[in-house]
Amino acid sequence: MTTWLVTGGAGFIGGNFVLEAIADGIRVVNLDVLTYAGNLDTLASLQGNPAHVFVEGDIGDRDLVARLLAEHRPDAVINFAAESHVDRSIDGPGAFVQTNVVGTLVLLEAVRDYWKSLEGGARDAFRFLHVSTDEVYGSLGDSGKFVETTPYAPNSPYSASKAASDHLVRAFHHTYGLPVLTTNCSNNYGPYQFPEKLIPLVIAKAIAGEPLPIYGDGMNVRDWLYVGDHCSAIRAVLAGGRVGETYNVGGNAERPNIEVVNVICALLDERRPREDGQPRSSQITYVKDRPGHDRRYAIDASKLESELGWTPAHSFEQGIADTVDWYLDNQPWVQRVLDGSYRLERIGATV
Repeated sequence: MTTWLVTGGAGFIGGNFVLEAIADGIRVVNLDVLTYAGNLDTLASLQGNPAHVFVEGDIGDRDLVARLLAEHRPDAVINFAAESHVDRSIDGPGAFVQTNVVGTLVLLEAVRDYWKSLEGGARDAFRFLHVSTDEVYGSLGDSGKFVETTPYAPNSPYSASKAASDHLVRAFHHTYGLPVLTTNCSNNYGPYQFPEKLIPLVIAKAIAGEPLPIYGDGMNVRDWLYVGDHCSAIRAVLAGGRVGETYNVGGNAERPNIEVVNVICALLDERRPREDGQPRSSQITYVKDRPGHDRRYAIDASKLESELGWTPAHSFEQGIADTVDWYLDNQPWVQRVLDGSYRLERIGATV
């Protein structure tokens, strides 16, 4: 049976990836430190499944990572582990450097030594896939899209830490020969996303009858990528990507934030109308913009399509409707998440 070591596999994207991989017959060793964004409820359906080996621990723990590699002999390592919220990086950049930069370095060193211990076909077939973000490229104007050769220009502590990790992955390939792959994705959405991010935050606040905060003028544009499509792209890159290459992953779904919020409001009005009959869009309120808020991201994923035949399977309309339905159907999951330290409040508002 194929075995993968997945780091950060109790988080949003990593959790969705683990669920899909095991459903497809892959054995997964899942290493996650279980910060606020790691949630074992996401993996509840895997309880007792021998194909899922969960280990609570940090990618920065060299001895632990080395032991897991030696014990389980994975065919690939997929690195989702990261601090990922821009607003939190504004309030506390140190944690982002520690996990995203130092942690990635420690992981790379352990994986390099493990890879060197492999022989023959196992060594040739091994891959280290690093999951990153389009935010490393900075901000776009009104036109153009990010391509894999777009110069890095990160504007937040989060994106700067991810840019550093990307450079380390590249360096380990060019210096040590480690067979790496890197994916840079656009904004993900879908089931199991921690409700500090825009889409689940708006759904939660709309249901609760609270104001829906829109940063600035609401015209910041993102390319929205359904998490299931992102997972399929990672699988495609892992299976057929050229070693040492970077692949951009996008959803072909550019939308201004205010349009996304209005779509969510309309879907909720259809599915769960307010008792007073007012549209949920009446809850929208504009707030002071995020410091250093990038204006526009857009991904050109044509390299992924031309080389590996991947395109997103979900339109934004289908993906956002499925996402709203999932959150409505899984309120116990949401409420358990909100039992922790986060209460839908704004963070990262001041500098």
